[in-house]
Amino acid sequence: MNFEEAKSKLEKCGQLHVLKYYDELTEKERAELLKQIEETDFEVLKYCSQKDTLTKKGKIEPLASMQLDTIEKNREQYEAVGLDAIREGKVGAVLLAGGMGTRLGSDEPKGMYNIGITKEVYIFQRLIENMMEVVKRADAWIPLFIMTSDKNNDATIRFFNEHQFFGYDSEQVTFFKQEMAPAADYHGKVYMEAKNKISTSPNGNGGWFTSMNNCGVLEKIRKSGIEWLNVFAVDNVLQRIADPCFIGATILADCAVGSKVVRKNAPDEKVGVVCLEDGRPSIVEYYELTEELMNAKDENGEPAYNFGVILNYLFREKDLEELLAKELPLHIVEKKIPYLDENANLVKPEEPNGYKFENLVLDMIHKLDSSLAFEVVREKEFAPIKNKTGIDSVESARELLKKNGIAL
Repeated sequence: MNFEEAKSKLEKCGQLHVLKYYDELTEKERAELLKQIEETDFEVLKYCSQKDTLTKKGKIEPLASMQLDTIEKNREQYEAVGLDAIREGKVGAVLLAGGMGTRLGSDEPKGMYNIGITKEVYIFQRLIENMMEVVKRADAWIPLFIMTSDKNNDATIRFFNEHQFFGYDSEQVTFFKQEMAPAADYHGKVYMEAKNKISTSPNGNGGWFTSMNNCGVLEKIRKSGIEWLNVFAVDNVLQRIADPCFIGATILADCAVGSKVVRKNAPDEKVGVVCLEDGRPSIVEYYELTEELMNAKDENGEPAYNFGVILNYLFREKDLEELLAKELPLHIVEKKIPYLDENANLVKPEEPNGYKFENLVLDMIHKLDSSLAFEVVREKEFAPIKNKTGIDSVESARELLKKNGIAL
């Protein structure tokens, strides 16, 4: 894209300010900016004024979960089916690792954060060690796809190489970058984070499969014969990945997707809960739960919406391919967005100052016909690291890791 083409594209969507510093840039910086303008979808900005109408929920009803007692009764059968699928090369794992450790006080990728006390123990390391347990048990490698972002790709790849992939076979690991979306002020004007760079953010945890497809990784998955993809977030250091029991249960239930869930520790716990929405599987976010839903009971007198998702899903690959032709809802989220002020100084706001645009996994699930909610013991599989201290923090994760016998 040349300058005139870029100017024309920006003019059509009211974003000409992106070229404010063009004359001051080096040839290399100009080329970088023109490339970013070419690749950026500015169409999402027109939805700012429709923010509150884009993702209205339908009729919410309870969705039954497969609970621990049922799982234990059938564990041997589930695990046998799951291990067979792994040995036959039908299972891959997708690590969503596009985020930074900003809330932990780090400028590095979140997975590089050291949670050790007496020795170095990195978040990435814990996830790989959890996967290695299954690899050893199945005596088979599980292809691992690691989604990075424009902000952390090079650092993440370098980190894994420096640590020899923590013992994982590097030939089984594929890195790919998540697509980015522009970040804008409340009036739909994109922010600039440098004179030659539009402020962007990863396009949400629901953007992973389209990103896989658009960068050519999906073709690799097709050729390898992978039928199931276990998608998981970077920040839960206790989660079981490619869990044979979970895989087997989902396969035998003939569901398009399996979702690991935990019992909520309080009605208002900040986790999304599994449900039916207009008769289809879905997830209702904690901030969308009304008092009525929070207090609803099932036929046994238990809370009707009692199982929270932990962002560990098993998707049937052929169903995901069908989703590529369907448009996912756009979520517009208020965030704190660093930006250049009028004097070209970088400002890091302390309060939300604009919007980021995301697709979410919950909308992928709602597009599918069937879902298995699979209960796990939260003390053994749920240690999220969202904050440095307090709830869902480095501190709380360390305590849970120690309770599970993991040396820090």
